[in-house]
Amino acid sequence: MTNSTPPFRADHVGSLLRPAAVTAARKAFFEEGSISRAELTAIEDAGIVEAVRMQESVGLKVVTDGEIRRSFWHYDFMGGLTGFDLEQRDPEDGAQFHGVKLRPTFPVITGKLEFPADHPMLDHFRFLAKTTSVTPKISIPGPSCCHFRTAKEDIRVPEYADLGALFADLSATYAKAVQAFYDAGCRYLQMDDIFFAYLCDPKHRAQKVAEGIDPDWLITAYARMMQDAIKDRPTDMLIGMHMCRGNFRSTWAAEGAYDLAADAIFNQTGVDLFFMEYDSERAGGLEPLRFLAKGKQRVYPGFITTKVPDLEPIDGLKRQIEEAAKYADIDQLGIAPQCGFASTEEGNAITPDEQRAKLELVVQTAQAIWGEA
Repeated sequence: MTNSTPPFRADHVGSLLRPAAVTAARKAFFEEGSISRAELTAIEDAGIVEAVRMQESVGLKVVTDGEIRRSFWHYDFMGGLTGFDLEQRDPEDGAQFHGVKLRPTFPVITGKLEFPADHPMLDHFRFLAKTTSVTPKISIPGPSCCHFRTAKEDIRVPEYADLGALFADLSATYAKAVQAFYDAGCRYLQMDDIFFAYLCDPKHRAQKVAEGIDPDWLITAYARMMQDAIKDRPTDMLIGMHMCRGNFRSTWAAEGAYDLAADAIFNQTGVDLFFMEYDSERAGGLEPLRFLAKGKQRVYPGFITTKVPDLEPIDGLKRQIEEAAKYADIDQLGIAPQCGFASTEEGNAITPDEQRAKLELVVQTAQAIWGEA
């Protein structure tokens, strides 16, 4: 008998390359106005069904909708919150990645934050759930994203100048989101809280100091915000958390080992499952895994990259898992790619066939190490 309920040994972060038909339809709707919203939705639906079947066919027991309806991994969710808006600005203002700038979309806080009962991603999950016979998972940005990605001058609610007030409302907003997803049938919710890793990067730490914020205090505050958001979740709901150093068209935005944040990540968030980028030396060593407490929490070291198509040898992946097991019980480990394949709709510099091969590798590696995926 193999396990049919999460957590599984093989998993993935969530986003997938957008099908060409979806890319064309989004351009036709958003830029040209030549098709209706209903037509766009139908094409997205078809793309999601195809993506789900692909994930099932490689042997994954948990699937996502590939974030196929989104432009960004984070801003689409944030823009659906009450009190958040998204503004378009000069292209030169886009966030800087390694040699390339992100599209200049910026979140702004314009009112009291709330999670609306009609947030569109609830329906996104419902469609996914009825499309698959395995475990459906949806990924959303974690609460820290709503602060880290919003410039100080774009927080336009006077009382939110007090970060304590802002963080309290973010936790309350996310607590409502957690319950709303549960009520929609979600039993496995992932929050991409990548800024724990950013706050281990000397450059990003210096930027926070320049803003008058102690980065170590911010790590602790972000952990508390997450814990407060999920502490009242139903007992049969798993919460995952993904961490990386940026992922846009196969580039990155940060570097630095997890050491400064590891204790807060593992012991102060209350999260069940951790997806950790580990595909390059930018992520540092595996020593921070020693902070993982004995128990039911699980870490998915991301030894398999989504940024380039080359397939990692299974023997090498087995050795890396063995190395990780020096710091964390191997029964508390799994395997997943280091990030999504398309954190924005542009996607990484790989092909759909190469993406499939990466996911097949995840499953094959899990089977080789633990005897099941």
